[in-house]
Formats: sequence, structure tokens, C-alpha cells
Amino acid sequence: MIEAVFDACVLYSAPLRGFLLHLASSQLIVPYWSEEIQEEWTRNLLQNRPDLVREKLEGTHRKMDFHFPRGRIHGYEPITSTLTLPDPNDKHVLAVAIHTGAKYIVTFNLKDFPKTVLQPYGIEALTPDTFVFQLIQKTPDRVCRATRNHRLSLTRPPKTVDEYLATLEKQGLTRTVTFLRKHEAEM
Repeated sequence: MIEAVFDACVLYSAPLRGFLLHLASSQLIVPYWSEEIQEEWTRNLLQNRPDLVREKLEGTHRKMDFHFPRGRIHGYEPITSTLTLPDPNDKHVLAVAIHTGAKYIVTFNLKDFPKTVLQPYGIEALTPDTFVFQLIQKTPDRVCRATRNHRLSLTRPPKTVDEYLATLEKQGLTRTVTFLRKHEAEM
């Protein structure tokens, strides 16, 4: 399994968060996050969506922690002050990756995690699309099966294959969706 830290920007959107966590529940990914990461995506989501309620989003935190008991990481904090990144507010994400030994940080903000800073730690920052596409290259059948199971688990409302793939495409998973469209019969 591939160990990866999910940045707040990746957890922000429910469809992307659900897809990635379903891949993790299918034993393809070992996901990591911190309380700071959880708070960041929650705070940003509440700021942009005043119709949402903090208690409900905190319920999502609890579900994530329940389903992935080793997902929420503690003990990385001393590393944070030793790091330098273009955006100092992202140091905690890199600290979690270093602390866990994760090989990847999954983020949309690649510029905030320069290769020159990550390379000495053996860490690579990837967009969700690149990250999932790498999973596809290693285990295409398992990714298809997990994707199908995720789509079928959506009941409010249920989604057709086209609707589901359109949702993933809106999340920036263009290469992933191109692959999945070629395997629609398995979806």
C-alpha cells in the first residue's frame, strides 16, 4: 500500500475526499492527516459554504478517524519548526509526511511543496490526478473495482456511471477519468 498525506485542499471537496478514502478503504492507500489539516479544510469549507454546519463536518472527522484509526497523526509537531516552505502555513503537512515516512503529499498546491525541499526526505508532492493515475498504473483492476464500489455506495443520490465520472472530472481527475471511461463496463 502507498502511504500518503492528504493536504486540506484535497479533503475540502466531499466527492474527492470520498473517492480517495474509498481507495484507502480498499487497501490501496494508507492515508494520513493531522488535526491541523482537518481544521483547515473544515474552516475553509465553512467560510465558503455558510449553509453547512461545523458539527456535521466534525462528524466527518470522527468517521474518518473511526475508519482509519492510524490516519490522524500526532507527534509531528516538533518537526514543523525545523522546516522551510514557500508558505509557512504548509510546514505541518510536510512534518506529518516526514513523521509518518509517507512517500507522497497529495495536494493541488504543488508550488507550496518544492521538489528541492521534499527530495532530501524522499517525499514527492502530487496532484490527486497524478497520484491516482500512478495507482492505476500499478493496480488497474483494483482501482476499477474500488471505483465501482465507491460509485455503488453513493445512494443520496445514486449516480450513473456518466454522472459519477463527470463528478470525478470536475474534481480535476482528468487522466483518471480518461482511463475509467475505457473501463466503463467494469463500473
